[in-house]
Amino acid sequence: MPKIQFRLNGVETDIDADPDTSLLSILRGQLGMTGPHFGCGAGECGACNVIVGDRVVTACDTPLWSLADKDVTTIEGLGDAQKPHPLQRAFIAEQALQCGYCVSGILMSAAALLMRNPNPTDTDVRAALDRNLCRCGSHNRMVRAVLRAAAEMHAQ
Repeated sequence: MPKIQFRLNGVETDIDADPDTSLLSILRGQLGMTGPHFGCGAGECGACNVIVGDRVVTACDTPLWSLADKDVTTIEGLGDAQKPHPLQRAFIAEQALQCGYCVSGILMSAAALLMRNPNPTDTDVRAALDRNLCRCGSHNRMVRAVLRAAAEMHAQ
């Protein structure tokens, strides 16, 4: 099998697997990353969202071959307990977390938005999060959190 090379959270990564294998399978299996979650398996819920370049993609239906020489960021690469990303701090401050199953995908959608649009409007945020399903109904708090993080990042 051909090796696929890409940068995962800033680290050069070589994967020897079937090029048609989903990114989510590789992340959760071979690479042991548990941040992106399996939700629907059809790219409809956003639980598995990651960033490729500056765009959010659903890892469950992104084939490994499409990542060659690209930058992939998962929630594990966004921030950590010692240095959380402004989005992570804002989600905590706004209490925008409930069960947490959808949150990593939502954070990745929000991070991709802020990469492309550092000063989004309420409408921009709602559009960016539209494809993420959250059964807990925390959407309004999530929108406030993204706007809060954008303001914090803009002030820096």
